Amino acid sequence: MAEIATRRLGMVAQDIAQAANVLQNGGLVAFPTETVYGLGADARDDRAVARIYEAKGRPSFNPLIVHVPTIEAAKALVHWTKAAQKLADAFWPGPLTLVLPIRADAGISKLVTAGLDTLAIRLPDAPLARDLLTAFGGPVAAPSANTSGQISPTRAQHVLDDLTGRIEAVLDGGACSVGLESTILGLAGDLTLLRPGGVTRDDLSKALGRPVLLRDENATISAPGQIKSHYAPRAQVRLNAENWNTNEARLGFGDIECDLNLSTKRDLTEAAANLFEFLHRLDAMNRPTIAVSPIPDTGLGIAINDRLNRAAADR
Repeated sequence: MAEIATRRLGMVAQDIAQAANVLQNGGLVAFPTETVYGLGADARDDRAVARIYEAKGRPSFNPLIVHVPTIEAAKALVHWTKAAQKLADAFWPGPLTLVLPIRADAGISKLVTAGLDTLAIRLPDAPLARDLLTAFGGPVAAPSANTSGQISPTRAQHVLDDLTGRIEAVLDGGACSVGLESTILGLAGDLTLLRPGGVTRDDLSKALGRPVLLRDENATISAPGQIKSHYAPRAQVRLNAENWNTNEARLGFGDIECDLNLSTKRDLTEAAANLFEFLHRLDAMNRPTIAVSPIPDTGLGIAINDRLNRAAADR
């Protein structure tokens, strides 16, 4: 793959217009959402979508999320349901992806869905992302803007350090506020949590007035973020560390001496926002292991532990 000159763009209208033009011409643009930076391409363009997989080294069986600027744009792509409307009213724009049956006339590249008859779709909350989607005027496929399986990017510099030479542009909108990828909920059949994220399972059940099922971890991949080894730094990851070993990079939680602390106040929202940024920093210390304090497996902690377990999985 020939090296590409990667441009760093800002937040003004001229930068957004340049980024939209890149997308319209089949290029790749990384842009900030409230969750992580996404690597965007025109979801209707087979060649552009194929370039996402190439740039990331992403397996072709792993589907992509499509980002849209409005609920009406989502309805044009999928078969909308009453449950989808309830969830959109409660959580959109925001860190929730819905998986619904795709319309036959959606015009979405089959590479986006990885051959499935469903589409993962989201309306992001970050203003810069919505401005870009509106300026582009079409659906944008956008997984996280990083090499597949590695730590997700929450700052423009993370993207530039990883993907410079493989993509056309990065829109720099500062740090992502949520810091974890979106929750993914399957609505094509049983209501099933396909990936935990910023909207908790309890939040979803409350909005729907009925329980949300958990995905069988041994089931076939049906949404992004389900590969066992994912979000991994170069260092090995040791979880639930009650004490530290020699020459470890130490990621703490709560009142503990460490190299970086996700939240001294044990605030899970703060911890989620810091997780990937701190993993990037600790990995740069070039120690063989990153040890991580125990994280409560409740609320947003479920999503944090999901990412940490995949980061620590055998590679």
